[in-house]
Amino acid sequence: MSDDASVRRPSIRDVARLAGVSHQTVSRVLNDHPSIRPETRERVQQVMADLQYRPNRAARALVTSRSQTIGILAASSSMYGPASSIASIEAAARARGYWVSTANIDSRDPQSIRAGIAHLTAQSVEGLVVIAPQVRVIRAISAQKLDIPYVTLQSTDLDPDHTLTVDQIAGARMATKHLINAGHRSIYHIAGPQDWIEAEARMRGFLEEMSANDVPTTAPILGDWSADFGYYAGRELLQVRDFTAVFCSNDQMALGFMHAVRDEGLDVPRDVSIVGFDDIPEAAHFWPPLTTIRQDFADLGRRCVDLLLGSEQSTERPAGAIAPQLIVRGSTAPPNSW
Repeated sequence: MSDDASVRRPSIRDVARLAGVSHQTVSRVLNDHPSIRPETRERVQQVMADLQYRPNRAARALVTSRSQTIGILAASSSMYGPASSIASIEAAARARGYWVSTANIDSRDPQSIRAGIAHLTAQSVEGLVVIAPQVRVIRAISAQKLDIPYVTLQSTDLDPDHTLTVDQIAGARMATKHLINAGHRSIYHIAGPQDWIEAEARMRGFLEEMSANDVPTTAPILGDWSADFGYYAGRELLQVRDFTAVFCSNDQMALGFMHAVRDEGLDVPRDVSIVGFDDIPEAAHFWPPLTTIRQDFADLGRRCVDLLLGSEQSTERPAGAIAPQLIVRGSTAPPNSW
């Protein structure tokens, strides 16, 4: 026997021969056909395990017209929110027997968006998740007239028939209300960049809550999500010190702001209270630990897959925004008079 033959991957016919069944029966086992007797299914599965047989997914897709694959079109996938969303969708898809194929795009380039969609549809994905939190990407997707089920994350009212979201506005209102209830009336908001859907929603929630409590506002400061910007904004704002609290649109900017407060010889939360958003894994280990808004990415992933494939729990489609949670830690306190 040649070396190539000795390492040849086992085929469906090898499984059939050793299990004493036809290759059509093995195919039915692979596709979970209800007509297979339990003892036959068990025997075939045992042979597959013994041989370490893995079905050829491309061949199965040709036979079944199903790829068992969900596509993800992602921009800014290195950011905590998009990265966590991708991980949660992959976990939920695996639990349903599906794989995930991800195409990373340049959200500034319309051709990149079209190429990403073409790449995924060429793989016969059975559904598409769009994790591209910029307004221009969602508008480009809506114009594509896709012929497969798709879900956009965090797109709010831009594509309401295909949207699943954590309620960013509610989260921002929770963060702002927490500071107001602690007694703060001079509160700044460090927002995310323009064109980001989450940034716009969090800014809107901040302004709505301030208005609802008749607290005067200053214009939000547009950041870029980075700790460097949080530090820069903190150094600038602390030259005047006309505020007692800051709501940062993400935890990284909150971290940078904390650094700036310390560099001014001040204390968090005695001199400045700070709230973030996301509850990144490190937030509990900032000093002081950061008060922030937690998003349930695991639930987001499950609901997203259910929207595409249908829920295993019921016939109802999982609709509505997912509620975020306020996590109170040591970075907030009542205001200290200067």
